[in-house]
Amino acid sequence: MDPLAARLRTFAEERDWQQFHTPKNLAMALAGEVGELLAEFQWLTPEQSAQVMCEPEAGARVKAEIGDVMIYLTRLADVLGIDLVEAALAKLDEVATRYPVEQAKGSAAKR
Repeated sequence: MDPLAARLRTFAEERDWQQFHTPKNLAMALAGEVGELLAEFQWLTPEQSAQVMCEPEAGARVKAEIGDVMIYLTRLADVLGIDLVEAALAKLDEVATRYPVEQAKGSAAKR
């Protein structure tokens, strides 16, 4: 993640965009990109959504939107000083405690 964050930081600095990359603006841009990703799946059946990458045009759009989401999430984390991998691993540990395998296996119930 560090090379991506560094490249995005340099990209923003070269364009003098850090002034616009506030946590609020980045979070809003991230939400917008997630919305664009959701739009790619909106009217698909579960079966179609599972096969979306098999269709070249739709797959390319999904890949591009995931790239946008990753860029904004990485930039937001960098601006806030959050290590994305560390944050994700900590969250996974928390969820594993809340949903032990023996109680959660095969169930989508929330706790």
